[in-house]
Amino acid sequence: MNTRPPVASSAEKLRRLQTVTDAALSQLGLEDLLDELLDRTRDLLAADTAAILLLDPSGTELVATAASGLEQEVRQGVRLPVGTGFAGTVAARGEPVIIEHVNHVGVINPMLPGSGIASALGVPILSSGRVIGVLHVGTLTPRHFTPDDIELLQLVADRAGLAARARLSRLDRAATVALQRSLLPARPPSVPGLDVAARYVPGAAVGVGGDWYDLFVLPSGLIGIAIGDVAGSGLHAAVVMGRIRSALRAYALETADPADVLTRLDRKVQLFEPGAMATAIYAVLDPATGRLTMSSAGHLPPLLAARAQRPQPLTIPPDLPLGAYPGASRRNTDARLPAGACLFLYTDGLVERRDVPITAGIAVLVDALTCAAADTVCATAMATMFTDRAASDDVAILAVRRSAS
Repeated sequence: MNTRPPVASSAEKLRRLQTVTDAALSQLGLEDLLDELLDRTRDLLAADTAAILLLDPSGTELVATAASGLEQEVRQGVRLPVGTGFAGTVAARGEPVIIEHVNHVGVINPMLPGSGIASALGVPILSSGRVIGVLHVGTLTPRHFTPDDIELLQLVADRAGLAARARLSRLDRAATVALQRSLLPARPPSVPGLDVAARYVPGAAVGVGGDWYDLFVLPSGLIGIAIGDVAGSGLHAAVVMGRIRSALRAYALETADPADVLTRLDRKVQLFEPGAMATAIYAVLDPATGRLTMSSAGHLPPLLAARAQRPQPLTIPPDLPLGAYPGASRRNTDARLPAGACLFLYTDGLVERRDVPITAGIAVLVDALTCAAADTVCATAMATMFTDRAASDDVAILAVRRSAS
């Protein structure tokens, strides 16, 4: 026999609303919040089970994340393909689904045939209009779910979605910062004849991205110097950055030709990082003579300053960024880093400002810098460009000063 709960009064609807929007819930961590929401939802809807499943990073499977009455879903790591079964159908449609008579034939998940669920209601968990999971409840006796039930469950799903997105965003940023910092040299290596310093600061607005720098000694005694910027932000950009940086080091061991290194690196990006794009400069410096050979994959030109003088951008023709076009040709540019002179490399987060030409930012930087100790150059650059605000985009800078003869 179908049971039909009485229609909720206005006062009862208000109580329900207050129960799932209680400000005290915001003080809980994600796991405790979801558990509490599910317990309250079971009580308000007179349901016997409630569960939340969130999409995995691939977007193809739902993963049991929290449950009340179906705790084994979480303990056993239940995963359901989107579009398959009850919860998968809710995710695929992006709208509520009701089954008043569960037949247990591939209906919800492998755990439910033995659970005795008779009726079920599921709603999508949304974030910015995109499905990120499913919330469903079930009853052990046949049940007719009303529009009020659907509205309440969707309200719970919205609350769960906000909490999940906030938590995932914090975890993603923390993981990205940790990865980024682990991949960048904590301190540039000590190289006889060179004074080297660097900075990396994650962006306040877009979070950590794919900016990076590197400096290493080659077996020949030459010095490899690199800086780059992977398009995008977040964990994916940081992962791609790490792969590019590692690959560049490997190719630098095979050839001392910067254009050849970037050509190989571009081919690697085209093949193994489809859709990724990055700018980069790779230079090879002879610390004994100051000879500098550089190749640019669409990156901003480095600044070079003689001893105690202001820097000027080096004339280096920018070729296409890595990943932009298969088989792009690449060129080398020769220059010289005189004794006592400074080389300064940077990513666009240092000089780019909204509604201001990037050339204006470079001009401010040029006016502020003077060839000095490498750490002083880095400190001056950061203090000049971020006097009253944090960096909105991530920033990587690298200063190299050749010792006076």
